[in-house]
Amino acid sequence: MNVVSESFPLRRSHPDELIVGLVSVSDRASSGTYEDRGIPALTDWLRRALTRAPQVVSRLIPDERAGIAATLRELVDEARCDLVLTTGGTGPARRDVTPEATLDVATREMPGFGEQMRQVSLRFVPTAILSRQVAVIRELPDHAALIINLPGQPKATQETLEGLRGEDGAIQVPGIFAAVPYCLDLIDGPYVETVDTVVKAFRPKAARRG
Repeated sequence: MNVVSESFPLRRSHPDELIVGLVSVSDRASSGTYEDRGIPALTDWLRRALTRAPQVVSRLIPDERAGIAATLRELVDEARCDLVLTTGGTGPARRDVTPEATLDVATREMPGFGEQMRQVSLRFVPTAILSRQVAVIRELPDHAALIINLPGQPKATQETLEGLRGEDGAIQVPGIFAAVPYCLDLIDGPYVETVDTVVKAFRPKAARRG
């Protein structure tokens, strides 16, 4: 896993190297009240799930709508991230403004991601209906990125990314990351491949290499 320095725009070491922005939104973690767990958990998951290590740039920021939107613009417009994953700030509390900030920078919405995350989480807790995660595309004239809001808890984040498996290991409820590589294909991003034992990416046959 290559955690990058702050020199933008980032350069790929390979045409299919994924550049990922990770954003943890938390008043208390960003102020040092407690240690952030979101970014380390996502970094570890990406290391396990992708066949090619991505470049990662991370941000730990408070629950402020304007600041969240500015961070998302920076990661897409300046760092040229292909994928941005946020964690935290998606509930109904007044300080939970990550979805609104994400929509502020959106070119178009991708509602299926949020719908599927709630379907996974509802298998565990009825309060999953209170989550407001969204996913969007941000398009520039020469670049586009997928931005996805994830739950605030690392366990829930892993479940929504990977999906739920039965005792035999078969997928019972698909996770959202299975659709991410093909979505990146469609917005002219890098060709991303996953480790099937963690999450198996789905592509139509015509879109597969080899």
